[in-house]
Amino acid sequence: MHIIVLVKQVPNTSEVRLDPKTGNLIREGVESIINPEDRHALEAALQIKDDVGATITVLSMGPPQSMEVVCEALAMGADRGILLTDRAFSGADTWATSSTLGLAIKHIGDFDLILAGRQAVDGDTAQIGPQVAEYLGIPQLTYVTKLEIHQGRVVADRIIEQGCEHIESPLPLLATCIAALNQPRYPTVAGILQATSERTPVEIWNAADIGAKAHMVGLPGSLTQVVRTFTPKEARDTQYLEGPPTSVASRLIEAFRERNIHLGE
Repeated sequence: MHIIVLVKQVPNTSEVRLDPKTGNLIREGVESIINPEDRHALEAALQIKDDVGATITVLSMGPPQSMEVVCEALAMGADRGILLTDRAFSGADTWATSSTLGLAIKHIGDFDLILAGRQAVDGDTAQIGPQVAEYLGIPQLTYVTKLEIHQGRVVADRIIEQGCEHIESPLPLLATCIAALNQPRYPTVAGILQATSERTPVEIWNAADIGAKAHMVGLPGSLTQVVRTFTPKEARDTQYLEGPPTSVASRLIEAFRERNIHLGE
């Protein structure tokens, strides 16, 4: 079984700051980590490897420093690491990112299962996994809380608005994972030494390596563009109503009506 896990390097959100002039994230001096839900996706792959055997390829797209998260994934137990990095990829929205990842997966070749975190903490779109599945033309399961492999089929539980859904699906398949799925393991000392040795090099691919055309990736391949990023200002206009309960209730109802807030019967 071949499992591909999509991981992304993100800033530690407890330290995220925005440049007041450009509106961009200030990444200098900010710790970078594997996107938290991607760690749960990787752990799911590692558990499948432990249970039934599998080869795990970790695929990431980002600047050269994203090498760190790929090496960490290798230290946790992944078998192969690939980093997509090229100036041509910069400025990509979720559409262009998914297309680039899809091209890379096609370049990797045969696979049985693709796992990814539900969403990245720096974007919160939850679009990459589903869009990659659509690009590849394979089924997808989202919000997965339990994942097992039985007789070549995926058996999974996923969270839905009404509760929980139990599903069986043939392979190949893409699944997006949430934190309730498992508890990620820590890299081992042996794993760290192996991941940083020359015997387990991270493969670096650019646009030409995956056959990407300039108009398909990065900013030119994006269907949306970010005009401005900013922190919204919070403003509260608090009024205190005093007096007898009936008077306060009447004034409160009138205030609701002025603001077109309709009370249920």
